Amino acid sequence: MSTIIQTENLKKHYPIYGGVFKKKVASVKAVDGVSLNIFKGECFGLVGESGCGKTTLGKTIIRLFNPDSGHIFFNVPDDIIEEIKRIEKENPKSRRLRRLLEQYDAAHFKGENLRFLRRKMQIVYQDPTTSLDPRMLVKDIVAEPLAAQGIAKGEEAEKMVVEILRRVGLTERHLYRYPHEFSGGQRQRIAVARALISRPEFIILDEPTSSVDVSVRAQLLNLFQDLQKDFNLTYMFISHDLSIVECISQRVAIMYLGKIVELASTEEIFHNPLHPYSQALIASVPIPDPTKRKARAPITGEVPSPVNPPSGCRFHPRCRLAMDICRRNEPRLADVGKGHFVACFAVSGEKR
Repeated sequence: MSTIIQTENLKKHYPIYGGVFKKKVASVKAVDGVSLNIFKGECFGLVGESGCGKTTLGKTIIRLFNPDSGHIFFNVPDDIIEEIKRIEKENPKSRRLRRLLEQYDAAHFKGENLRFLRRKMQIVYQDPTTSLDPRMLVKDIVAEPLAAQGIAKGEEAEKMVVEILRRVGLTERHLYRYPHEFSGGQRQRIAVARALISRPEFIILDEPTSSVDVSVRAQLLNLFQDLQKDFNLTYMFISHDLSIVECISQRVAIMYLGKIVELASTEEIFHNPLHPYSQALIASVPIPDPTKRKARAPITGEVPSPVNPPSGCRFHPRCRLAMDICRRNEPRLADVGKGHFVACFAVSGEKR
């Protein structure tokens, strides 16, 4: 499968200022060295506890947030990526490298390049109540990307809006209504229509079903799957609801405190989780049968502060398999077979 998104050691830190002169005294390491590939046409699931950096990673990939360091490659040929890596090692200050980064690395995009990137990448937010302007009519909300990108205006834009509304289950009758006149599920369909109107290739779905009830949740998941086939879309599905991720995703990454700790196919993650944190997450999924009890993987302690994360493996203070090396060295994602990657010395057997 061809790769549409590739990140290399991507970082996004939020500075903390203090003192009389408001100097930087620390930083929140929301995303701290994430490297992953997303294949064209797949739904890539991203799960983890609240505050682990999932949404920040998604917004950084599509450049709503500017990364502090690292690379974001969108539809870039492998030979160009390899050349960038080679020059970075040999001569990191060369003009050739600077030109390549400005042309191919989305982390360095500015002006027209960044504008074009945002046409190809979109996001559907968690709560449509706050992501839709309450003062705008539906026809203007959905048509806004067309005007911002200079794609269409007037009657042509309205025709495109009507067409995309029909694709998401709404009609022309909804054009002249405000967001507050719709149910939560309908508002989320409007948000989906706005994301699709510019014909993107990659969409971040940031917990798009968490603000609706169960019946509407199922309808939205079916809609996402139908639209993915019809528009040849690639998704990053961010959620803390593992049952939904299992339903819609082909591959899943587990995130903990700004880092990816495990990445594998959905079947492998849910039936053979290797990282102790992944095992605890999977074991926490409730069984819809009150007569059955599920063995839960022991996990103790509180999530450390992202301002001052533990040395070595960030999960070691809560890990039942922690060793001395876990406290000293930071594990990297190691391939343990069948495209299953895990960052754990006790599981991968990697020593550094």
